[in-house]
Amino acid sequence: MRYNISTMKQFIIDRTDIRASIAVVLGSGMGGFCDQMDNVMLIPYKEIPDYPESTVRGHAGELAIGSLHNIPLLAAKGRFHYYEGYDIQTITLPVKLFHSLGIKSLIITNAAGSLKPDLRPGSLMIIDSHIDCTFRASVTEPEEYSGTPFHDPVYIKLAVKSADQIDLSITKGTYCWTLGPSYETPAEVSYIRSLGGDAVGMSTVPEIQAAAELGMKVLGISTITNYAAGIIGEPLSHDDVIKVSAQVEDDFTNLLTEIIKGMVL
Repeated sequence: MRYNISTMKQFIIDRTDIRASIAVVLGSGMGGFCDQMDNVMLIPYKEIPDYPESTVRGHAGELAIGSLHNIPLLAAKGRFHYYEGYDIQTITLPVKLFHSLGIKSLIITNAAGSLKPDLRPGSLMIIDSHIDCTFRASVTEPEEYSGTPFHDPVYIKLAVKSADQIDLSITKGTYCWTLGPSYETPAEVSYIRSLGGDAVGMSTVPEIQAAAELGMKVLGISTITNYAAGIIGEPLSHDDVIKVSAQVEDDFTNLLTEIIKGMVL
């Protein structure tokens, strides 16, 4: 589907004087971060001309425009997923809209499942590489992508420094994208682990790729909300994802705030 990004851009510009260079895509259950923003204007996706709507619980479907510690900021409260029936053009639309609005730096967050017993639910993982495990384009073994243009090394260092400044323990790792909407089977999890994956989820990689193509600097952060199937033998549910996201909301918000402050220094 083709979208008129110019019309969407003008709709937003007509409603606010804020001009930001930093934006955040907020994953499942993470929209509460916007409560820390000042002078926030919320624009429901359904009000933006021809803009699609998020259908997944935990994704409010709103664009937040405001500031954080006097830093102009845009935030997408909710994203679009391939499993919702959307194509890649739609999934990456928020990134393209942000780019048209002058965004240079993009923080992409998600809720993810741990592929390792020592990466516990409630952990925060800085994404330093990714693997596309969807097999949409090829049946060959997927490659791991790290460094520029997908994962900005300076921003990764900033994230680690920011965590140290607020005395927060984080890790770095490889995020693996699967199609969903069902959780991965134990056999799939075993295979993805063999590729070197640390966490798995149903989003983010298309957004990273689109941002890289547009020349934006990207930082990815995963909130580990559950163990992937077969790691500890317990059943998985989206309720657990939302629950754990809420439990780590303060840590997530504090880390994100510190990173954004560091981006403008």
